[in-house]
Amino acid sequence: MRIALLAGKLLLWSYLLYILWFLATSYDPSDPAGFDPPFLLFVLDWVTLFIHEAGHLVFSLLGQWMHMIGGSVFQVLVPMALTIVSFRQNPSHVSLPLFWTGESMVNLSVYIADAPYRQLKLIAKGLIHDWNWLLADNLEAAAPLATGVFGLGIVLCVAAVGVGVYFAVRTFRDDTQVAMPE
Repeated sequence: MRIALLAGKLLLWSYLLYILWFLATSYDPSDPAGFDPPFLLFVLDWVTLFIHEAGHLVFSLLGQWMHMIGGSVFQVLVPMALTIVSFRQNPSHVSLPLFWTGESMVNLSVYIADAPYRQLKLIAKGLIHDWNWLLADNLEAAAPLATGVFGLGIVLCVAAVGVGVYFAVRTFRDDTQVAMPE
């Protein structure tokens, strides 16, 4: 039974490694015709979109600038808060929300990089592109900022996969040592 549990965890982490590879090499939602992400990534992106939009509502009380950046802040803050809560409850459970935090940052980097071009489809016509508005006086900063956010997101995803595999193997080893009499 323990071997099946370890195999299941390693299979999950293999799938997340595939998603990480997709994020690092093929993630381009700006091309809707050629964008066909893995199912889990598709679901995560939709959940992240709803959280992003909720962030605009939450931060709208704090003025125009906070309203505009609030969606992006909230879309990273929610999975980051879940990561912190998971770590405080049980450090071995931190890897999935940490992966989501990284994926959310990769998703955000696409939005930031699009600021000068405004090619991404927004959820409705006539809406303001958050990052175009935020960087209006310095649109050339979009590319380096997006690259930094993308890089940090990939690092967090890699760390999440590493932590997940580490805890899967460690739990298996600890359970095996407890089960074996001395």
